[in-house]
Amino acid sequence: MTETTAQPRRSLFFTEPDTFDLDNKYTEAALERHKREGLELAVRARWVAMALTGVLLVFLNPQWEVLWYHFILLLICANGWLIRRSGRVGQSRVELLLIFVDLLIMTLGMIVPNPFSDDVRPLAMQYRFDNFQYFFVILAAGTLAYSWRTVIAIGSWTALMWTIGWIVASWVATPIPGISEKVAEALQGYPDVAELLDPNSFMIPQRIQQVIVFIMVAVTLGISMRRLNQLLMNNAGLERERANLSRYFSPNVVDELSQNDEPLKQVRKEDVAILFIDIVGFTKYAAGRDPYEVIEVLRGFHARMETEVFRHHGTLDKYLGDGLMATFGTPVPTPLDASNALDCARAMVGVIDRWNLERRRAGEPEIHVGVGVHHGSVVLGDIGANRLEFAVIGDAVNVAAKLEALTREFKARIVVSDAVRLRVEEENPQAREVMAGFVACRDQPVRGVEAPMDVWVMKS
Repeated sequence: MTETTAQPRRSLFFTEPDTFDLDNKYTEAALERHKREGLELAVRARWVAMALTGVLLVFLNPQWEVLWYHFILLLICANGWLIRRSGRVGQSRVELLLIFVDLLIMTLGMIVPNPFSDDVRPLAMQYRFDNFQYFFVILAAGTLAYSWRTVIAIGSWTALMWTIGWIVASWVATPIPGISEKVAEALQGYPDVAELLDPNSFMIPQRIQQVIVFIMVAVTLGISMRRLNQLLMNNAGLERERANLSRYFSPNVVDELSQNDEPLKQVRKEDVAILFIDIVGFTKYAAGRDPYEVIEVLRGFHARMETEVFRHHGTLDKYLGDGLMATFGTPVPTPLDASNALDCARAMVGVIDRWNLERRRAGEPEIHVGVGVHHGSVVLGDIGANRLEFAVIGDAVNVAAKLEALTREFKARIVVSDAVRLRVEEENPQAREVMAGFVACRDQPVRGVEAPMDVWVMKS
């Protein structure tokens, strides 16, 4: 694919570029990749085709004079190499010129008599060898690398050059005297056969038929290329949209959005697990430190925690400064939401332990976290007008946040509600093993929650 830019301008024979948004890096990358791959394929196909043609010419004409045509084939191969070097996304005048030269070399090689041949024949005989069919090889190779406009341009240029060639040839040709009359006399009553056998005849109807059929094929291939280009752009657009979604949603939400038209529009209630994690004492840690160092710590923390959320099939709901909120069971509930949330909480603590080992070796202070997990009913849906955000709202979210805050009071690493334990027992026959290390605290008052709660605490 080529000739693509944001602001097309008129050019001769349909070579003005298609209009695509090259400011979009995904579109530009798709175009560049497609262009490079297409040019490589086109040049290799050209070289293979020219090599086979060279062998075929030796078979058809095993004389030294065939070296002239081999020279023409080498010129075409060399010009293909130049086209590959000059090809780029966007309209390239050099590339278009080389394509034009390509067709000119082909045309002159077919209609100019072989200078190394001792055979004296009328110039019209050059058009009797069906050499025009080799233009279809160039046209077919063009579909691998060029836009639909350039494919049609190749057809137009070829038809024009070929037509000018036989018109000029018929004007300057020196026919064999008397032979046309003798053929006509010998085949009196068969004018069509006489013209076919007359070596002086350029067979004008056949020449016209050649260029018309060639243009029809070029236009058909051009239309097919246009459809292919549109599919490529649509695919690039989908990749761009998916990348944009991945900035705000976790992979499972992106998958859900990609597979359905509007899966998150419907507001609904679901029972999900909510996890909050926060760095304990981060305000004190950040005080007096280099802001760049603080940001790097946060990036390292968020990256590690985000990985665990996604690894345990959770959804990263949002970053909260030195913490984050994750949900399990969104946008679609699964049979193991509470178990996944609890496993994720354990894994997060383990990752922090390993990170602290690295930090101690580097002489850096340790990072301590608190994790709160709750399971309950929430409302799901997207909010906002132009910039939509997938929201999880409800008392269960507040409870999970309060449980995370409760880790300071207990000097614990993880605090989960009894609702999580009950749900894990329903989901997992090995619930005792999953809850190993947790100690029950009955009727625990939780700030912001009216009734006391049974909670489970893991301190180490």
